[in-house]
Amino acid sequence: MSAVRVRAALALRDVEFDLTVDDGEVLAVLGPNGVGKSTLLLLIAGLLRPDHGHIELAGTVVTDTDTGTFVPAHARGVAMLSQQAMLFPHMSVADNVGYAPRCRGQSRSMARATAQRWLAAVGATELAGRRPAQLSGGQAQRVALARALAAEPRLLLLDEPMAALDVTAAPAMRRLLRDLVRGEQRSAIIVTHDLLDALAIADTVVVVENGRIVERGAVRDVLTAPRSAFAARIAGVNLVSGVASGPGLLQTPWGTAIAGTGDVEAGAPAVAVFRPAAVAVHVEPPRGLSPRNVVAVTIAEVDLHGAAVRIRGADQPDGGTGLAADVTAAAVADLDLAPGRTVYFVVKAQEVELHPALDGSVGSGAG
Repeated sequence: MSAVRVRAALALRDVEFDLTVDDGEVLAVLGPNGVGKSTLLLLIAGLLRPDHGHIELAGTVVTDTDTGTFVPAHARGVAMLSQQAMLFPHMSVADNVGYAPRCRGQSRSMARATAQRWLAAVGATELAGRRPAQLSGGQAQRVALARALAAEPRLLLLDEPMAALDVTAAPAMRRLLRDLVRGEQRSAIIVTHDLLDALAIADTVVVVENGRIVERGAVRDVLTAPRSAFAARIAGVNLVSGVASGPGLLQTPWGTAIAGTGDVEAGAPAVAVFRPAAVAVHVEPPRGLSPRNVVAVTIAEVDLHGAAVRIRGADQPDGGTGLAADVTAAAVADLDLAPGRTVYFVVKAQEVELHPALDGSVGSGAG
């Protein structure tokens, strides 16, 4: 049985989703700011009504605009954890966690036992008697997670749950979510900007751009062979869109040919993916390099990127993010690489992977 089935559109926010999450699956929703990721969660939770659509949770219809069905948020069996813990300030930690069990009809003693069980699960037993104002950000998020799970939700919705945590608290919270969500085979959807969240917690990734899902797949597949500009950026690779013009060849809309390896159908939309580390930078057009791709680039940025220096070109003619190359600091000095200078990016054909494009896969990127 599917944990979630969504077909919904909301014109005011220019979103239209078609999505299924299997029972026990953890889905990460990635995408730039303002594209509708949180709107998806609000539609599922019943905090927004779509203009038209149909939403099911564990086989139960909770929204159907054709029949007028709309189950209120509190009756959907959904729990949401956001950036802010949103704990009841006048209640103790134990009472916060026991609130949902009490609302479900548990006696005071049973709700107290349930709260203790979930506080133990998140490593927060010693916080039971405190008030929310006495908690650190990481502690408050642990308690908020315990409160959400104490409600025994059919679906857990996580909206950037680590975004407000400091760099020391976020990894611990990420491990906790992985253990409690994946370990119990609990269905969940996590909206995040952080690649580590997807890698650590999710089974599957969808990428949202302009209010539409443009890419979906297993976490490893999406991040090693992205088909959308945003996925390419967070995966740290270059992505160029075009049309396959023959075996091992992609033609861009602006006339550049990219040679690579991969099974793509001639005439069909395709993308070329390659790592910045595979790109060499030349100040003159290289000659006699037929197995290699040569692309003229105007340098837009020169920045440190780990131990390397990242040279990023100006945006591609189709508006996609400029291509990137990782070089040594010595190369930057020797070649006098600086913004505004025209150089030539060179990459071997065997370093370029060609893939069929997904709908909405436009532009190029490198993280």
